[in-house]
Amino acid sequence: MKKSDFHFELPEALIAQAPLPERSASRLLVVPPGDAPFADRHVRDLPAWVQPGDLLVFNDTRVIPARLFGQKESGGRVEILIERLLPDNAARAQVGASKSPKPGSRIQLDAGGEAEVVGRDGEFYQLRFHVPGALESWLQKAGRLPLPPYIQRAPGQDDDERYQTVFARELGAVAAPTAGLHFDDALLATLREQGVEFGHVTLHVGAGTFQPMRVDNIHDHHMHSEWLNVGAALVEQVRATRARGGRVVAVGTTVVRALESATRRTEAGDSELQPFAGETRIFIFPGYRIRSVDAMVTNFHLPESTLLMLVSAFAGKDRILAAYAHAVREQYRFFSYGDAMLLFPDVAA
Repeated sequence: MKKSDFHFELPEALIAQAPLPERSASRLLVVPPGDAPFADRHVRDLPAWVQPGDLLVFNDTRVIPARLFGQKESGGRVEILIERLLPDNAARAQVGASKSPKPGSRIQLDAGGEAEVVGRDGEFYQLRFHVPGALESWLQKAGRLPLPPYIQRAPGQDDDERYQTVFARELGAVAAPTAGLHFDDALLATLREQGVEFGHVTLHVGAGTFQPMRVDNIHDHHMHSEWLNVGAALVEQVRATRARGGRVVAVGTTVVRALESATRRTEAGDSELQPFAGETRIFIFPGYRIRSVDAMVTNFHLPESTLLMLVSAFAGKDRILAAYAHAVREQYRFFSYGDAMLLFPDVAA
């Protein structure tokens, strides 16, 4: 299986550059199982497609203001994108500079303070920040929001709120779990009144989510590592939902990756969700059977991306590519600030 098997043509004009004024006003392409026709709806119509007793699972990660600028001791300009916060005011980060900084060198930050280059591991650097107070707190004032590279503008004041979900609480991501961006308080209230339950996992989305696949054979691809937490409370919610005949609906591919990473085989050979906190490099593509969820809300993903492969594993590659072709024809908005899909599993899987 090759990455070119997941290519599609996308007009640049369909890449959303800003959010709509209302979160739940985004369009929703419903992709039922089998050969049932697609349905063009809006996110606010989601209550018509879920049932009392269903469980919506959200990713409650919060995006760090992770982009910083500065200059090397030689005077060369530097851009820093923090990938992960580490103990003792350290961080793993990508560093953009005309010449790679060496271990032991220091970067003077435009926002004040400096970053010391401790070492390098592949494309990432380990930096130690010499700034007032805790790095996490300092970034809230000094850092800039890291909008995705396909958004061709600088972040504005509105992005500080709109590039976070309304339920974001666990600081640690450098990219938003974008399916969750469509949910506002009014929609959540409607779903709650309908008898739909909510649960949360945490998966801190890393900068690797925007890295292109650099191999042709997808079996040769190595996923970036991300930290997640699936707590005992969520595991009990899922078990109770299954027991009453409800469905587990993932809001976003990050939720699917978290739940699948926390699913373990039992001695009887069954799959069982268990509490888990730690790293995941799980790579889901066609041939992998997703067992943890019964439906999925997700945004539209980049051509040849690992996330497009994940949704293809869930709903079927041909079905997904047909849905994407429909979305292009119907002028849906793509990627982080774009529209959404509601997917159901491939009946043939």
